[in-house]
Amino acid sequence: MGYSIFHDFVVKDSLPNVYNAISQPDHLVNWWPLRCTGKLKVGETYNFNFTDEYNWFATVKSCELNDHIHFKMTKSDPDWDPTSFGFDLEEKDNGVLVKFWHKDWPECNAHYKHSSFCWALLLKGLKDYLEKGLIIPFEERS
Repeated sequence: MGYSIFHDFVVKDSLPNVYNAISQPDHLVNWWPLRCTGKLKVGETYNFNFTDEYNWFATVKSCELNDHIHFKMTKSDPDWDPTSFGFDLEEKDNGVLVKFWHKDWPECNAHYKHSSFCWALLLKGLKDYLEKGLIIPFEERS
């Protein structure tokens, strides 16, 4: 049994805007990787490029428009390779509830703990991107 990261938060924006921000490469680069490519379709590969040294890949395991997208890491870091992560969305009166998860970490090591912290910061960046139009320069993202 692996370790998991969970973060739930509300974004005050429309469901389609939130879904685009978590699934479309041209939006993902505004809050997570430096460069990104991929197609929103089960079995397709996304490339999350952070630097030449951190040029990672994941496969879309499941997706449904304005509902969820789930990825399985395929080529990344030894700690990340066994993991899957995803976003499940739920429309609420006050916005969209984003239920983020990152599961199957092999160890509760320093990398796992650091990644949990980084996800929290990055997801705050996602929220600020959608609610305020704020794009944190890549070099300033944790």
